[in-house]
Amino acid sequence: MSQGSRFPGFYKLSIDERRERVCKASGLDPADFNQALTGGGLDPSTADKVVENVLGIYGLPFGVALNVRVNGTDRLVPMVVEEPSVIAAASNAAKMIRAGGGFEAQMAEDLMISQVQLYDVPDRASAVRKLEAHRQELLELAATAAGGLIARGGGPREIEVRDLGDGCVVVHLLVDCRDAMGANLVNGMAEQIGPRAAELAKGKLGLRILSNLCDRRRVHVRCRVHAKALTLSRGGHVVVPGEEVLDGIVQASRFAELDPYRAATHNKGIMNGVDAVVLATGNDFRAVEAGAHAYAARSGRYAPLAVWRRDGADLIGELEMPLALGIVGGTLRVHPVARAALALMRVESASELSQVAASAGLASNLAALRALATEGIQRGHMSLHARSVAIAAGALGDEVEAVAQDIAVAGQINVDAAEQALARIRNA
Repeated sequence: MSQGSRFPGFYKLSIDERRERVCKASGLDPADFNQALTGGGLDPSTADKVVENVLGIYGLPFGVALNVRVNGTDRLVPMVVEEPSVIAAASNAAKMIRAGGGFEAQMAEDLMISQVQLYDVPDRASAVRKLEAHRQELLELAATAAGGLIARGGGPREIEVRDLGDGCVVVHLLVDCRDAMGANLVNGMAEQIGPRAAELAKGKLGLRILSNLCDRRRVHVRCRVHAKALTLSRGGHVVVPGEEVLDGIVQASRFAELDPYRAATHNKGIMNGVDAVVLATGNDFRAVEAGAHAYAARSGRYAPLAVWRRDGADLIGELEMPLALGIVGGTLRVHPVARAALALMRVESASELSQVAASAGLASNLAALRALATEGIQRGHMSLHARSVAIAAGALGDEVEAVAQDIAVAGQINVDAAEQALARIRNA
C-alpha cells in the first residue's frame, strides 16, 4: 500500500476524489475501477446467468474502511453494507487499534470439512474401527477427485470418523482448499469416497456434503488498545475518560459471556464488519454466518466470538471464529466489483482475506462496545441514519446534510420531520 490506509478527511471528498485516492494508494487502474463500480458491476444479462428468474440488479453501497493495519501491513478494506455507521465506526475503531500496534492475525487451522453420512450401520463400533484402519485408502481415493488442487499444494489431509448413535456413523474428510472457499471441491471428494465408506461400514450411504461449521478453518485475531485512545471527547473537552470507557467495555464483554441474549447482539456487531467484507469480495455470507453462530454455540451455550480484557492500562481484544473464504472461483469469475475489491485490498491468499475480514469484525465490535459504554449506540447511528431519512423526504444535493442536521438536532428522525425541515430550507 503506497500511502498506507490513513486518509484524514476522506469522508469530506467527493466520490470521484475518493476513487482517485484509493486507486493511487493501491495501484488500481482508475478507468478499470470506475468501470467495475458502474451500475454495481453486473448487468441484467450477466445476472441472468448467475441465478434464476432474474428481473434486474439490486444495488448496495460499496465503501472502504480506513486505518486498518494487519500483521504490520496496511489494508484498504472494501465493505458492502446498507446499515449507516458501520464503515465509519470500523474505521474509527481501527484507528484506535492502530495506535496500539494494529491487528495480529493468523489462521489457527486451514482445513475444510466434508461429511459422508452412513446410516443403518449394524455394528457401529466395528464400522468405526474399519473406517479408521482404511484412512489412507480413503485419502488416496479422495485425491483422485482433487484435480488441480493437489498441483496447487492442497488436497485431502485427514479422515475422522464419528459415531453418532442410532445406527449412524459419519466420516469427516478434511481438505486443504488453498485459495478457494472449496464447497464444490470437498463435495466432489465426498462423493468419491462415499460408496467405499459405506461398503467398509456395511451401512447405507447418505448425504455427502461440506459442513459450514468449518471449525478446522479458524481465524484468530488479537489487538491492543491504549486507554487514552478510548477517551470520548467533544469540542476539545473530555466527556468520558479512557479508563472509564475501558472498564465499561470489559463489563459489556463479561455481560455477553454470561448471557446468550446479549451474546447474540454482541456477535451481530462482529458480523457487521465480517459480512460487509465477505459481500464485497463475492464470498458466501450465509455460510459464514451459519459457521460463526454454530461455533459460538459449540459448548451447548451460545457465547461471544470476541472477548475484551484489561491488561494494565490497555484493553486487549481477541476473536476466534471459523471463516472459509476464497479469492478464486465462484462469483469472483463473473463479478467485476468482487475482483476489484480483492485488488483494492491487495490480498494474495484466502488466508490473508480471512485475517482482514476478521479484523474488520473485531473493529466493528470495539466500536459498538465503546458506543454502548459511553453515550449509547443510538446517537451516532441515528445521526447517520438521518441522511437516509432526508433523502427519503426528497432532499437533493446539499439539502441532504442540512435536513439531516436539522432533524438530528431536533431528535425527530422521521420522514414527516424531514419533509417539514426540507420545506423550511427551500422556502428560506
